[in-house]
Amino acid sequence: MTPTLYFLRSSEQKILDTMLWPAFRLHKQDKTQEDFPALRIHADFFGHSDKDFGLYALVDNTIAGAIWCRILKAEQNANGFIDANTPLMHTIVVEAYRNQGIGTFMMEQFLQEVAVLYPQLSLCVLQESKAIGFYKKFGFTQVNGKKEQSPIDGQDVVTLVKKLQKKEIQRPSDGYDASRWMD
Repeated sequence: MTPTLYFLRSSEQKILDTMLWPAFRLHKQDKTQEDFPALRIHADFFGHSDKDFGLYALVDNTIAGAIWCRILKAEQNANGFIDANTPLMHTIVVEAYRNQGIGTFMMEQFLQEVAVLYPQLSLCVLQESKAIGFYKKFGFTQVNGKKEQSPIDGQDVVTLVKKLQKKEIQRPSDGYDASRWMD
């Protein structure tokens, strides 16, 4: 099963609203986004700035995952914040679609696309998470000396950063050729 990737648009705010819940493990705490209004900075008004960028994966007309980043400000106190020029990234694969290569498929494309916009990315992940290995596979490295706790449950989190290099973008194709449009 090969997912189809789509760029996240501002009109698809509902996708990010849905993805925030598992991205921050709110379902494991029996909490909702309303319990943590500060988390809204990661999704509210996504796409209204040209600094926002994201993709989502669709499998059999179902959203299987999403990956997105946006520039935040220091005063927003977001875990994983590096500086005003480094976007904070979030990745989520819906539990039913994990371990099927969807996260890798999304990440490979996302890193190509976002390298056109930014020199580096950051993210925050639980210190004990297996996801650290996933991110390190893509060249993310841990920022030493940065100690933070999850606002959800107080667990220790680490910040990872990746330096990006601009390359020619290779996009998966559905057979559409823009040069042959309306021939």
